[in-house]
Amino acid sequence: MYIRKQRLLTPGPTPLLPAALHAMMGSDIHHRTEDFRKLYKQVLSDLQEVIGTSNDVIVLVSSGSGGLEAATQNFFTPGDEVLVCSAGKFGERWVEIMKAWGMKATVLTAPYGDVVKPEAVEAALTQNKNIKGVFVQASETSTGAAHDVKAMGLAVKKTNAIFVVDSITGLGTMPLDVEGWGLDIVIGGSQKAFMIPPGLAFVAVSPKAWKLAESAKAPHFYFDLKKEKKNAATGESAWTPNTSLLLALAEALKYIKQLGMPNLIANAQMLATATRAAVTELGLEVFSSSPGSSVTAVRAPAGMDSGVIVKEFRNRFNAIIANGQGSMKGQIFRIAHLGFFDFHDLFAVVAELELILAANGHPVSFGKGVAAVQNVYAEAALPKEALAVS
Repeated sequence: MYIRKQRLLTPGPTPLLPAALHAMMGSDIHHRTEDFRKLYKQVLSDLQEVIGTSNDVIVLVSSGSGGLEAATQNFFTPGDEVLVCSAGKFGERWVEIMKAWGMKATVLTAPYGDVVKPEAVEAALTQNKNIKGVFVQASETSTGAAHDVKAMGLAVKKTNAIFVVDSITGLGTMPLDVEGWGLDIVIGGSQKAFMIPPGLAFVAVSPKAWKLAESAKAPHFYFDLKKEKKNAATGESAWTPNTSLLLALAEALKYIKQLGMPNLIANAQMLATATRAAVTELGLEVFSSSPGSSVTAVRAPAGMDSGVIVKEFRNRFNAIIANGQGSMKGQIFRIAHLGFFDFHDLFAVVAELELILAANGHPVSFGKGVAAVQNVYAEAALPKEALAVS
């Protein structure tokens, strides 16, 4: 009760990989030296491997939102017709970016907790051949939902439009076949499944997208992806890089390669499955109709503000979970699964949730939610003969 370690259980920033944290202490190298060039080339190569693409990968010194904006201003011209899928707070961010850059956006919306259907995307593309880009979140963390990126991508692939996917929380939590599904621009961020602090965005760009960039006329200076691509060929960034984060990223990528990207994804998926099972056992409701694996959004019990649960986690256990965003604030709470999370974390989170619910008048049978997590773990990790005995 008296010693309380802080635990970060949000969908970004996420817990830091210790080796990456230690690597940041070696950041006193100059970015126009051979030492840096070697580091930068390795990071770019490893990003391609981990993301699973031979397409160019650009690293930007920004949050993930900088990657979203770069994906707009480098490939389109103000007045271009685009299609935006919006099913939550981050889908709404795409809409705002389109407005800021003067795009003519057709917006396909779905209520919070639901997703935009691939059929709606295909129908919109059929009706309007002038659409040059389709924008979507792979994982909408404001609601815990995941879009069917594969079906959407295959629909876009048949057209002249490019498919721009905010995969900031999708990378490392769900399968993404970049080239097979036609994901022309894939955006990631450092503080999610990559297990390092905020400050880097990644943008993977297909040949189809580069071709569209040739005619793009939106103004850009700092986020000049052509310039970054040219400099990256010699192991340099166009502008001053965040050397400490690149050192951290190099270690995180090494770890992910050793672990295997499929296993990193499977880890998030199992934690998400176990969380859904646990909250259901506790009489709570998973918010999304199409839940993803980056974060689980849970409806607060009737009559209870979800902010109470968020505050109780912090005050009682020094654990940081996320409230709902936008119109969902006070209605849902969110527990993350991406990056450096394991079952040890989840056992504790669910046990703490049981105590919090009980302390606030929600009837709980202690251990019921934890047992649900244990059952998922046992099914995945224990020998089948041991399960038969038990």
